[in-house]
Amino acid sequence: MTDVRSPLRLSGRARGATADRLYGITIAACAAVIPCVLLLVGSLLVSASWPTLSARVGDLVTGLVWDVPKGRFGAFPAVVGTLATSLLAVCIATPLALSTAIVTAELAPRAVREPLAFVVNVLAAIPSVVYGLWGIFVLVPFLRSTAMPLLAALPVLGDLFAGPAYGPSLMAAALLLAIMLLPYVAGVSRDVLLAVPRAQREAALALGATRWEMIRDAVLPSARAGLVGAVMLGLARALGETIAVAMVIGNRHALPTSLVDPAYSMAALLANEFAEASSADHVAALMSVATLLLAVTLVVNLLARWLVARVARGAGALGRLA
Repeated sequence: MTDVRSPLRLSGRARGATADRLYGITIAACAAVIPCVLLLVGSLLVSASWPTLSARVGDLVTGLVWDVPKGRFGAFPAVVGTLATSLLAVCIATPLALSTAIVTAELAPRAVREPLAFVVNVLAAIPSVVYGLWGIFVLVPFLRSTAMPLLAALPVLGDLFAGPAYGPSLMAAALLLAIMLLPYVAGVSRDVLLAVPRAQREAALALGATRWEMIRDAVLPSARAGLVGAVMLGLARALGETIAVAMVIGNRHALPTSLVDPAYSMAALLANEFAEASSADHVAALMSVATLLLAVTLVVNLLARWLVARVARGAGALGRLA
């Protein structure tokens, strides 16, 4: 007997295959938009900054003087300020964020885990300008009147905090950035920890490990690659932060000699001067700074991918040996 449903079945399969191909082509096209946008942004920045990059790139990268009337555009202090504030912020935020992630994923009672994680996520939703206002009216006065004089009086660390306590400074920007990075790094780290299979926790506990030994020896090694990625994501976030940093860093175009000195960042430089740039040289110099900031961000992200891949390979090798 002939099955009259066979042509219908074949037709349905053909339509399904066509739909799958269309779906795959659509997804691939959407994914291809991202590198195309990156190339477009990069080409526009390089094109707009080419007069400076082709003639005065050495002065831009290593110069210390930013004097618009004299046509001197040295962005090295802004580069140093960007890297210093970002690295200090990551060093401050990482232990706090990882501790928060471990508490909300492993140690806190189940009844308070989700509310605590929600509070951490709310911190990530606060606009950066609000953080900047809090920094101006709360953080900076506290640092100027209390923290900086105390730190300058320490016998060992006094040189790091030597100088007049203005308030707006490298230290203020780093602390504010650390507060802003904490919810990002903590949220991603918590998701990474929760992705570790429960069987690994149960196996460690069944072998007699304590709760902390289970976290230290079973959970954290498995999540190491993701945790490194979360920290590097926070670093990339810190490099591009603009408004909040511009409000508390002091915006002085000079190399800081201590953590209490005012400084500058590349993003703050662009935000403060781009609207007032009138000459072609000034605009080209600012576009060169934007190109340099994009390059630094790309290098950090490539380094992050390399570190994550290396840590993942190391964790896989240790797992095979075990």
